[in-house]
Amino acid sequence: MDLSSNAWENRYLKNDIGWDLGEVSTPLKEYFNQLENKEIKILIPGGGNSYEAEYLFKNGFKNVFVVDFSKSAIENIQKRIPNFPSSQLIHGDFFELENSFDLIIEQTFFCAINPNLRAAYIVKMHQLLKSKGKLVGLMFNAPLNKDKPPFGGNKEDYLVSFKLLFNIEKMQACYNSFGNRKGRELFVKMLKK
Repeated sequence: MDLSSNAWENRYLKNDIGWDLGEVSTPLKEYFNQLENKEIKILIPGGGNSYEAEYLFKNGFKNVFVVDFSKSAIENIQKRIPNFPSSQLIHGDFFELENSFDLIIEQTFFCAINPNLRAAYIVKMHQLLKSKGKLVGLMFNAPLNKDKPPFGGNKEDYLVSFKLLFNIEKMQACYNSFGNRKGRELFVKMLKK
């Protein structure tokens, strides 16, 4: 199982990106639509082509950052949204990121990293969030794959894993998932402790 930067880059070059919906997912779109403070600083890790970043940016959120292993993914965003600040498109490793955010959006990143990195993911999310910062998004509540992404998971494990560093405000079956994700996603909203 190769989850290196080169492996992800090759997937974008070959258009082997089955997780890419080609648009912002409905659950995240509805969440974004109710956000009132457009000044908040938002991170989308493992953002890929990041239609979420595009949607937020076009709706007045100017402090949106995307980090991804794939240079092509970052370039795709820049091509689609030429006025998106290039300094906010980070080609790099999420685990090496040093910054602080009010909100981090989870969308197919947790399920893409090696499951051995999940504890490190939780710690890094906690480090990157400002006081009272939120981790919000979608996580799979299904077994999925053991040897390649997307790696699955379940609500019980998430509750145990996240509760040490986060207050879990919401972790429930997503009622408006996209296509074949229906019945397999949880909408999560967690507040940094």
